[in-house]
Amino acid sequence: MAKDTPQTFYLKEYTPFGYDVESVHLTFRLTPETTRVLSKIRFAPKADAADKTFFLHGEDLQLISAKIDGQDVAPEATDKGLTCNVPSAPFTWEAEVEINPAGNTALEGLYMSNRMYCTQCEAEGFRKITYYPDRPDVMSTFTVRIEGDEPVMLSNGNPVGQGEGWAEWHDPWPKPAYLFALVAGDLVNYPGAFTTRSGKEVELNIWVRPGDEDKCAFGMEALKKSMKWDEDVYGLEYDLDLFNIVAVDDFNMGAMENKGLNIFNSSCVLASPETSTDANFERIEAIIAHEYFHNWTGNRITCRDWFQLCLKEGLTVFRDAQFTADMRSEPVKRIEDVITLRARQFPEDNGPLAHPPRPEQFQEINNFYTATVYEKGAEVIGMLKRLVGDENYYKALKLYFARHDGQACTIEDWLKVFEDATGRDLQQFKLWYSQAGTPRVKVSEDFADGTYTLTFEQSTPPTPGQPDKAPRVIPMAVGLLSPNGSEVRPTEVLELTGAKQSFTFDGLASKPVPSILREFSAPVILERETTNAERAFLLAHDTDPFNRWEAGNALAKETRVAMVLDGAAPDAAYLDALEKLVRDDNQDPAFRALVLTPPSQADIAQTLHERGFTPDPQKIYDAAETFTQTLAQQLETSLPRLYAATTVDGAYAPDAKGSGKRALNGRILSLLTRLDGGEQAVRQYAAADNMTQQYAALAALMKAEKGDAQSQAFFDQWQDDRLVMDKWFALQVACSAPQKTAATAAALTKHALFDIKNPNRFRAVFGALAGNHAGFHHASGEAYALLADNLIALDKLNPQTTARMCAAFQTWKRYGTDRKALLRAQMSRIAGAPGLSRDTNEMITRILDA
Repeated sequence: MAKDTPQTFYLKEYTPFGYDVESVHLTFRLTPETTRVLSKIRFAPKADAADKTFFLHGEDLQLISAKIDGQDVAPEATDKGLTCNVPSAPFTWEAEVEINPAGNTALEGLYMSNRMYCTQCEAEGFRKITYYPDRPDVMSTFTVRIEGDEPVMLSNGNPVGQGEGWAEWHDPWPKPAYLFALVAGDLVNYPGAFTTRSGKEVELNIWVRPGDEDKCAFGMEALKKSMKWDEDVYGLEYDLDLFNIVAVDDFNMGAMENKGLNIFNSSCVLASPETSTDANFERIEAIIAHEYFHNWTGNRITCRDWFQLCLKEGLTVFRDAQFTADMRSEPVKRIEDVITLRARQFPEDNGPLAHPPRPEQFQEINNFYTATVYEKGAEVIGMLKRLVGDENYYKALKLYFARHDGQACTIEDWLKVFEDATGRDLQQFKLWYSQAGTPRVKVSEDFADGTYTLTFEQSTPPTPGQPDKAPRVIPMAVGLLSPNGSEVRPTEVLELTGAKQSFTFDGLASKPVPSILREFSAPVILERETTNAERAFLLAHDTDPFNRWEAGNALAKETRVAMVLDGAAPDAAYLDALEKLVRDDNQDPAFRALVLTPPSQADIAQTLHERGFTPDPQKIYDAAETFTQTLAQQLETSLPRLYAATTVDGAYAPDAKGSGKRALNGRILSLLTRLDGGEQAVRQYAAADNMTQQYAALAALMKAEKGDAQSQAFFDQWQDDRLVMDKWFALQVACSAPQKTAATAAALTKHALFDIKNPNRFRAVFGALAGNHAGFHHASGEAYALLADNLIALDKLNPQTTARMCAAFQTWKRYGTDRKALLRAQMSRIAGAPGLSRDTNEMITRILDA
């Protein structure tokens, strides 16, 4: 039987809904398998509507009854929704439907997580709750009544009444259906309070399962910091009497910004020193900030349609990055963001899944919650801020909030605000939103008679559906250093607007050393002929922290590439420079930890591919092992002192200073373990009183294949803590040798604590499998087949998570003929699976056919 052709939606075909929704009243009568949802919605026809078809989305609903103005009607229903003849004047629509939360394994709409009712409505989950115009440009006020036996029953907005077996909520702020939320279950609250700058008292709660109350304090403080920061930096106050966060075990995303009732994946809110690493704490702080900041950039002002998703997500990612930079280390945050961008977004931008931050078309919107929309979307905001300057940026944002509060907006609305606030023409800059691909910027230089000239040439390779690209506006932040290391020209932002452009610097006594793309001022790939000697110079002298790290990272890449291609020994000059930097106690420990962290093996594979070579994952792995062993030997006499100097004594605190020292300490320990047979790591594991040190010791031992006893002890200690167990599952796969990786992951899928229905546990195993580069791409192809088996099985339960995991295959064309054949065979098997969801079908087809 042939599969149905999936429907494709196009930005150019956008048409407003023909009716205003004046008010929404919902009643939920909760039971696990037969929840009844009663809706009472006031509609008013738009006089100027081009299309007055009355269509309400609805999926997996059993329609019990429908009425218009109290009279029974018989709408025409399909598996996508219903249509009905309606009056030409305002009318009240009523419907009663039945849904099955307990059977909803897709975790979209209303579902159950460990006996707790929970919703996830972004992007199109509300249509699985009741019939409604489920689109972001339809905004209305909601009143919600919840009836059931659950001790706690929550929804958006403020509580307006409660009694035995019921609770009622009202949200006074108009919102689209994707921001609707409901939670009901046996929960306890961790309370807090915040006073806004205008004196309004806001009640705060983090709702968790009994027993998790001791993991809420950090999250509560992060929320208060976020609220204060948004007032101080953007002038934005919270606008309800109550702000609730709920921790949920089964959740496809990290968290969701539902108005007044944020729902969080438990891993993104619960934290304690004993169970969470420094990285967990920082991630939790950032995600809580992100979801809170959505209150204005996403809720009060939302997106007109899902093609505009980066309008809210890119801006809010940029805002949460600003927040983390202010709370912790700005240079370290910037470096970490670029590492993430290059690891996740650059491969996406330069492969079969490439799409602009504002795509022109999609089949399944869930597939466009991507690094391009989020991370690249944030980079576009950063470039805009850099081009107009800080003062004009905040002036434009103030106008944006004043002009568009309560509206569903577009990228055009966003850029028009900046044009009006600054007088600047942003039509060429707008290409960043419409063109896919990562621009390449080739740099050449000339020096004569005291004048130094930099010439830039920009180009963007073809991407699916976009063979030709126009030049973009690219801010190139440049500084110049003298041969002795002093800065002769401070940072200047050069605006590259043409395909080729030159800039001159006069009055120089000698040829300078350029520091280009400071702070990673644009998401581009810089192409410039240089030497390892110059890179070492910049590593030692550059005043821009990002470019200091970048120089070291480039040195590391060149060393690894030479080792893979030529069998060369690690570059001695680079090892010396690295040793000097690591031993410099005047340098930020977090920065030194980043410099000591090598480029990923996937990064080396991509570098080889871009240079015309076919990457061999095993050779890349062998080179990585050789380099790390050589570095350990180079630092042998320094490691004990460095380990002692970076050990944090006293009570654990997840602050920037302590986290930075522990990050460097963990890198030192991993090197030390290669030389001392794991003696220090065994001692650290035994003595650790926090998860950061315990986990670092366990990882070092397992990587050295000396951690069996500690791994079992870790399991025995933490087997009842679901979030810590996710760490244990992931570490088994991440630390396994390439020839053992697939077998290790396969065995874990049969473990008593593995649950394919839980996204966190599935990602722990298969995210680690895809991330173990040499193991995933082992010549046997066993890992490809294992992932395909489990994606086919998961697709029947949770299409959204399945589709996102398909991205593990997106770089398949860069490998050799044998691996490509193995990869194609497994992807074809997924594509041909009976009943494949439209989510997974779109993703795997795009990867295969590009």
